[in-house]
Amino acid sequence: MNVSPSTRRLGIRATGASLALSLAYIAAQIVEWMGLLGSAGGPNSASTPLGIALLLTPSLLLGPAFVVTMAALHQATPEDRRTFTLSGLAFAVIYATLTGLVYFVQLTFVGPRIAAGDTQGIELLLFVPYQSFLFAVDLLGYALMSAATLIAAFGLPDAPGTRALRRAMIANGAILPFLAFQMFIPALIWGGAAWGVTFPLAMALLLRHWRGLPTST
Repeated sequence: MNVSPSTRRLGIRATGASLALSLAYIAAQIVEWMGLLGSAGGPNSASTPLGIALLLTPSLLLGPAFVVTMAALHQATPEDRRTFTLSGLAFAVIYATLTGLVYFVQLTFVGPRIAAGDTQGIELLLFVPYQSFLFAVDLLGYALMSAATLIAAFGLPDAPGTRALRRAMIANGAILPFLAFQMFIPALIWGGAAWGVTFPLAMALLLRHWRGLPTST
């Protein structure tokens, strides 16, 4: 399918941004789990203000970048398959809204209060793994992101040129249960951590897909 030059250009930029931002988050998360950002380390420790800034800034920006990525993919999908990509775009919008709310509150309100040592009265807003309201909202957001890639994958033809991309998007969708049920079973985080491979891989393959698409004149 030929796509307009503007759609291809936007797809390349948004997908490239999604890839870069996800890698920035993954790098920060590894450093955080190693205890190098002031926390106790590991997946169960609350972040320090420095950790909040380094982890959640790329995470906040990833939401809009992913929404634009999915919008461009929808535009570049054949008409008879657009129900799948439109559904994926809808899930992406919900994901970006939920996580954007969480991260903006953490960066602009909670983080500064933690840095000042004044958290009285905002206990509900503290981002504590498996013990806080906003952590549950964040898990829901990422479960919906996985749903977005899963359903959008079926908008791609199962052909040699798109097979690897389709499988990577489905693999990212397959971690949905590990995200959605973590509040009940925290050990599922180790399955959910596969996002650090499946999502960047899907974005890298989608970037390659964009570069190989013919454009209309």
